[in-house]
Amino acid sequence: MNVAVATAAKSIVSQRVILAREGRNPWLVAGMRSGWLVMSDTQVVPGQLILLSDPVVGSLNDLDAGQRALFLADMALAGDALLAVTGCLRVNYDILGNSDPALHAHIVPRYASEPEERRRMPIWLYDWGTAERFSEQTHGPLRRDLADAVARLS
Repeated sequence: MNVAVATAAKSIVSQRVILAREGRNPWLVAGMRSGWLVMSDTQVVPGQLILLSDPVVGSLNDLDAGQRALFLADMALAGDALLAVTGCLRVNYDILGNSDPALHAHIVPRYASEPEERRRMPIWLYDWGTAERFSEQTHGPLRRDLADAVARLS
């Protein structure tokens, strides 16, 4: 096992993938061909999603061409579901891995209701300390609607 994969295996992404495999991930939206689609723990904007690669790898570059294509297609499918369910203006896609060195993609709906100065900036510039935490009571209906949309669009 190379260093990148060993580091990825210890990540929060790895922990969340294990929970999804065991049917115990409370943020789970849907199983995807490339991994698991989950709601973000922090809902800076409603419907903020994360696609977790399964198997867990360090980066997109650790996947072969076929696996990469599946991951990127699943990422776009999640965006299609967000557009269909939320009526957002657009969807932002980020694959970073700087804080958690395992492949995962942030899929973020952007809304007309966001202040103009914020809508023009990456979601990372919002105040995450005051953002709403995911809760099944508040976000469960949206999570279920997104799951239905993913199934319908697949």
